[in-house]
Amino acid sequence: MPRFALDQNFPTPIVTVLRDYLVEADLVSIRDIHPKMPTLPDWELLLALYHDAQDWDGLVTTDASMVKLPRELSVLLQTKLTLVVAEAAGHDPLKATGLLLTHLPGICKRSRRGVPQLWVLGARTRGHDDPWAHLERLAKRRKIGTKLLYERSRLTDEELRRNPAA
Repeated sequence: MPRFALDQNFPTPIVTVLRDYLVEADLVSIRDIHPKMPTLPDWELLLALYHDAQDWDGLVTTDASMVKLPRELSVLLQTKLTLVVAEAAGHDPLKATGLLLTHLPGICKRSRRGVPQLWVLGARTRGHDDPWAHLERLAKRRKIGTKLLYERSRLTDEELRRNPAA
């Protein structure tokens, strides 16, 4: 099972609670690995994981600047670790945790120990979808007019007034 260190921006209580449900990887806060790790510059943190007695596959961080720094990228290549960056999360720990948990199964399936890798996770925020547009696409696939499909599928006024939970 892959083992990843989480930077200090990930909420330890949430990750601890979820640990029993994570079958893809072991996630450990850098605070629990060594007390000095949260104070290290990013490239030194990668180097410390590389030298740690436990086998680490990589580091998960919210620090998107790491992917723009030559020292950090060079150390990543030299140590052959995997770096996972929850880029779209900024410094929002809940969003970063959600991004990580969403992408973790795919990362674990496709990553290989000893091969330096960089995974930049994003989640774009989009506006709402128009339900009528979805109904139009559905009607087109069924080769029927949208209004006709709506009329056949909609509730009567009486059905709309009735509360099924009452």
